[in-house]
Amino acid sequence: MKEIVKPLLNWYQKNKRELPWRNDKNPYHIWVSEIMLQQTRVEAVKVYYERFLKEIPDITSLANIHLDQLLKLWEGLGYYSRAKNLQKAAQKIIEDTGSMPSTYEEIIKLPGIGEYTAGAIASIAFGEKVPAIDGNVFRVIMRIQNSRRNISKTTTKKELFKELSEIMPNDPGTFNQALMELGATICVPNGIPHCENCPIQKYCKSSQENTMMELPIKDTKKEKKIEQYTVFILLNYHTVAIHKRPNRGLLASMYEFPNIKGNLNQEDALKYLKKEGYQVLRILERDSSKHIFTHKIWYMTNYIVYVEENNQKNIWVDVSTLEKQYVLPSAFKTQLKQLKDEVQKH
Repeated sequence: MKEIVKPLLNWYQKNKRELPWRNDKNPYHIWVSEIMLQQTRVEAVKVYYERFLKEIPDITSLANIHLDQLLKLWEGLGYYSRAKNLQKAAQKIIEDTGSMPSTYEEIIKLPGIGEYTAGAIASIAFGEKVPAIDGNVFRVIMRIQNSRRNISKTTTKKELFKELSEIMPNDPGTFNQALMELGATICVPNGIPHCENCPIQKYCKSSQENTMMELPIKDTKKEKKIEQYTVFILLNYHTVAIHKRPNRGLLASMYEFPNIKGNLNQEDALKYLKKEGYQVLRILERDSSKHIFTHKIWYMTNYIVYVEENNQKNIWVDVSTLEKQYVLPSAFKTQLKQLKDEVQKH
């Protein structure tokens, strides 16, 4: 595969997208951008990246910021465990040496950093000749080779890591970025690749065999588990009830509207609220909502409920404070809109 290196690098220098994290080789900047780019589109990340660095400019400030502030800055990006692991890693760095480790073997030991992210930081920031293999790179190489190896298998990743290590040029960071860029813009996911614009088409066996749309081979995704919830938007005068989720598990340490498993009709919802000690003045059913997680789907029945007195189990805040200070996961964005619509009426 060595023949792909030079034309790919030439193409990248002329055609790469201008992205804010490509302006320097600061390892902290590269690290933050790579974590943000997991599960999130490039265009969406740009705004968050610049805002994040303005508020948290270095590893020390990341280690020391209050978790609620960090999560508020992350709000909208989703997959909040990424932000929590960023902070855990920053705290470990400060505790150990005070600066980002410079080798792949040390970087990969940090919380929340896997093989791909370690490879990206080590190669781009520190020039280590190590691959950074993400979904784009898998797709590009499997198509170049017309390989039917299953990319979900650990053995395939190990083999590809070795194969790319053997052709790594003197500027490994640029080569890794060029492969990723090709996969993101030319050899695209979920669509027909733009082979006519590919700088390495003549070396691509799947293009010659017209098998591009069959590759790469990977395991079929498991069906998502379906869960049902009833969500209560509890209003007491100008305040609404929220509470914090447990420190472990899905959406750990985040705030939510009170809810219960199951799809309760209005009569059963009232019985439940009475049992919980609420004096209900009025209950209004609102449109149901759905949120899709990686491994499960939540279907939610939503009620706006006016109550006579506060329940000490909850935190009661006004709507403006809720939006400014607390992080509600996107699973509850429909309920937040319903709350705001209701408050505007009065």
